[in-house]
Amino acid sequence: MQRIRVQFNRGEEIKFISHLDIMRLWERALRRAGVPIAYSQGFSPHPQISLAVPLSVGMTSDAELMDVVCSRPVTPQWFEGAVNLQLPTGIRVLRVQQVAPVLPSLQSQVRFAEYDVTINIDASRGSIESSINHLLSLTTLPWQHQRDTGTKNYDLRPLISELKLIGWHPGSSIIAMRLRSDQTGSGRPEQVIAALGYDTPVSIHRTKLILESKSEAVKES
Repeated sequence: MQRIRVQFNRGEEIKFISHLDIMRLWERALRRAGVPIAYSQGFSPHPQISLAVPLSVGMTSDAELMDVVCSRPVTPQWFEGAVNLQLPTGIRVLRVQQVAPVLPSLQSQVRFAEYDVTINIDASRGSIESSINHLLSLTTLPWQHQRDTGTKNYDLRPLISELKLIGWHPGSSIIAMRLRSDQTGSGRPEQVIAALGYDTPVSIHRTKLILESKSEAVKES
């Protein structure tokens, strides 16, 4: 068995496709490319494909990660070339590498996710930076999140690792953020923007997923 880690992008063309449809897209593309996918054992075998962290509908990314288990070895170069020929516009393999089969699951290795969030706001650079500094100075930030199952109450502050204004123009700004994404909780960029007192973001772009091992961090090139 061979375990392959794939970094791929998700562009504007497919940002409204659900996680389930993305998984189906990958299964079809891998089969058509001739990738020897390994299947699980049991009554209902399924392909051994796993994504690190599902990307919310409406977001774009250049740092998505997926592990694929192959039943026989293939080269990363062949995998990248063959699979890219089968992918639709808006999604593309950016990097392929072999990883040790004995590593923990990809999902369990994720610790943080980084985003660039664009907002339309008529405020000065100093005002935005002041709002960011105030939020970061808080020790707690009680928050509510509405779910189908009801209201979830939690502390948003521990989920926010870093915030920084990286782009400012009259009427538009870009805030970079590093948010926790692990078994203890996952920060949502739109909630952080709301906590800052701003309206719904114009766009949210994931730029990096940080895994438990620093050597496994994959970022936008």
